[in-house]
Amino acid sequence: MTGTGESAGCAPVRIAVLLSGEGTSLENLCERIDEGSVPARVVAVLSSKPEAGGLARARRRGIPALVVARKAFGDVRSFNDAVHAELSRFEIDLVACLGFLSPLELRGRFEGRAINTHPALIPAFCGKGFYGHRVHEAVIASGAKVSGATVHFVDEEYDHGPIILQETVPVLDDDTPETLAKRVQAVERRLVPEAIRLFAAGRLVIEGRRVRIRPERAASVR
Repeated sequence: MTGTGESAGCAPVRIAVLLSGEGTSLENLCERIDEGSVPARVVAVLSSKPEAGGLARARRRGIPALVVARKAFGDVRSFNDAVHAELSRFEIDLVACLGFLSPLELRGRFEGRAINTHPALIPAFCGKGFYGHRVHEAVIASGAKVSGATVHFVDEEYDHGPIILQETVPVLDDDTPETLAKRVQAVERRLVPEAIRLFAAGRLVIEGRRVRIRPERAASVR
């Protein structure tokens, strides 16, 4: 089972990870937790696709692996009814959407307590239909010279909530969606654990559309 990261000096944040794919970001997060650099514990993993590889990764670590298949529901609201019913079984401090391809409704429960990662620099190349290699294909086709990764708080729109962290990568002349994706994913694997560390330390303050990161000395206990 993944460690709790208590050595980092903060009370471990109890995280539910939502995903739809192979779960490489989940694995990276768990590794950072295991080494003690992220004060957290993944208490549940929920997938919108029954075949998602992230479910097997969760089971290998002894983390409850849940499935709420998006295709089994006729609309977003009923799908979210089922998602919230599953999440209500756990005490959760933070929801981390790591490659979750369905909309999460916050419903007054997870405002300021749900984050998402996106493989581009929001507000560019984001929104409904922009996911996976589609994002990188669009970046290359546009002639953009930089791309990157974003971690942001979830709100009621796709890829829209207040931005926590961003980092750029160059778009090279000979890039393919696959080569660009590798550089962007490397950035995501740094930003997600860092965003969770900042959340755990109580250093993230949402002010309208902006997220202010308080200096470490000014952060209060979460």
